[in-house]
Amino acid sequence: MVNSYRDLKVWRKAVDLAISIYRLTERFPHAETFGIVSQMRRSAVSVPSNIAEGHGRLTRRDYHQFLSIARGSNFELQTQLEIAGSLGFGDPLAIQQAQALSEEIGKMIYAIAVKLKPSAPARVNPSA
Repeated sequence: MVNSYRDLKVWRKAVDLAISIYRLTERFPHAETFGIVSQMRRSAVSVPSNIAEGHGRLTRRDYHQFLSIARGSNFELQTQLEIAGSLGFGDPLAIQQAQALSEEIGKMIYAIAVKLKPSAPARVNPSA
């Protein structure tokens, strides 16, 4: 039974990811402190933060919206990890592990979001 956002496996994994991103970016070039380091840390912290905020909302629609934001931040982080790796910043293995965890979290967020989303009305195809 889920009584709190802290009971959610996806939230715990997202917190672990944020911590790993802080540790990973500690070794990035000092010149990147206000560049990619700042962007990656914000994206990483946004994922569990939005999962928690959504869980605390009173409607399924609001929860779904915050999961959508968390999912977007997660994709943003994946992109930043790709860029950091291509630039040779950080430990390649740590980047690969963070990328894998981020992908797992993305799948979990998507699964929850699909369960929360009410059935959408059928759309009329304007080109038909």
